[in-house]
Amino acid sequence: MKRSPELSVLWKVGVANPVLPFRIAWLEDRPAADLELARSLLPPDVSIDLLPLGESGLPTGQHSQLLGQSDALLVQRTPVSETLLALAPRARLVQLYGVRDEGIDRDAAERLGVRVEVTPLRGCIAVAELAMTLVLALSKRLIQAHRMTVEAAYLQLGLEPSPTDQNTHAFQWLKLAGIFEVNGMKLGIFGLGEIGTELSHRARAFGMEVVYTKRSRLPERSERTLGVTWNEPDQLLRDSDFVVLALPYSKPVHNLIGRRELSLMKNSAFLVNVARGPLVDEVALVEALDAEQIAGAGLDVFVNEPLSNDSPLARSDRVVLTPHIGGGSGGARVKQLSDVLANIVQFARSDKAD
Repeated sequence: MKRSPELSVLWKVGVANPVLPFRIAWLEDRPAADLELARSLLPPDVSIDLLPLGESGLPTGQHSQLLGQSDALLVQRTPVSETLLALAPRARLVQLYGVRDEGIDRDAAERLGVRVEVTPLRGCIAVAELAMTLVLALSKRLIQAHRMTVEAAYLQLGLEPSPTDQNTHAFQWLKLAGIFEVNGMKLGIFGLGEIGTELSHRARAFGMEVVYTKRSRLPERSERTLGVTWNEPDQLLRDSDFVVLALPYSKPVHNLIGRRELSLMKNSAFLVNVARGPLVDEVALVEALDAEQIAGAGLDVFVNEPLSNDSPLARSDRVVLTPHIGGGSGGARVKQLSDVLANIVQFARSDKAD
């Protein structure tokens, strides 16, 4: 099979005490195509098998034997308990497909001498970056500022261009109202998965307070580590200056943000959606924008894509719209899996695997 460039480099690296062959147990129920991709990315002396666990969170039948022969465990959402680790006595690594590790018993792993590694996911980083971009664009009225600058709106103010230097300049020459700093403001996230987690890091770096809501509250240890605070959905809507949707779409959350939810938001607040379009009732959103019930919205996703040219959203000057670019440069599935597997291979080539 063709080997990825990232892993080819690692495969050629020699170390004093290589532990080979090396077996990876992927403890998830994944499509056959994902397993085939993973195998194509690995060097010949590192193998991987899918070992989905039973309802008890433990392997059954032949999977129990294969788990006992595994050198590393790969998980994304599957909990890793002390009991599970005890059934994999050869394993010296738990590799998380992402960064959210609350499902891993780190204390047990430390007692058993098992290393725990996390790997940020490129696709999730790309979406989080766009969400933060939309937040900042809304706070600076970036679209309006650009349009008014290139359209020479200063002429309507009776201004004339003149030379500038350090002390002489025309600060805010268009006198745009509604520009503010996000520092000290509250950002509320619906869904604190991998994307929400990456967004929380970026928002806190800008000095924002981050609150979140999701179906299952995080353990207190995770909240402290991430620097986030739990809110009930209605409280989050009432208190947040920016409400960001970063959760998966499913029928139970269709039109999660509708007339009622928009009515709870402050009239100075903004809605940002980088998840899926049908999470928002677009008719209700347009009504809220027109009535100045909320200050604006940043949208990368829509109920219908591409966004129709006759959509009222396209005519509103209170929104920032992007054509579903949150996934970044594309190819996230292959790049993310390459990153995760490269980390495992690096471990297999190191003396830590002995």
